[in-house]
Amino acid sequence: MTLPVRHRPGSLLERSFPGFGWGEPIAAEFEDLFERMNRLLQGATAAPAALAWSPAADMRETDDAYVIEADLPGVKRDDIDIEMSERELRITGEYKEREREGVLRRSTRRTGRFEYQALLPADVRSEEVSAGLHDGVLTITVPKAQATKPRHIEITES
Repeated sequence: MTLPVRHRPGSLLERSFPGFGWGEPIAAEFEDLFERMNRLLQGATAAPAALAWSPAADMRETDDAYVIEADLPGVKRDDIDIEMSERELRITGEYKEREREGVLRRSTRRTGRFEYQALLPADVRSEEVSAGLHDGVLTITVPKAQATKPRHIEITES
């Protein structure tokens, strides 16, 4: 026996909490979570794309931007591709194995295709993204949209 599902207006998923600084309903957060889970599951069930690996990376937030630093020692600038679409940042490329003389007896370095993806938590200005490669660290700066930047409100006497 199946029971009908009752929908209650004003449920937790439909409420927004402007007092807490959340401008979107909680449903948007769940939608984002489900989108990430779908991508993860699709990646787990699909055949690995030439056994791509993901570089170690940090993402930090400043008042003006999100800064992503990815460790890519030995990777040349021309072997890295960066794509930005709305809120998603994708770094792909290839770390090519060097030509060596003699017989390689042991290797623990990663080589081959790599991929790093990050879904940024707020609206960004994707047309103003900048990137630099210095000492094997790729640094990408993604400026925040004006609406997401905190601003100081001055209190005046009335």
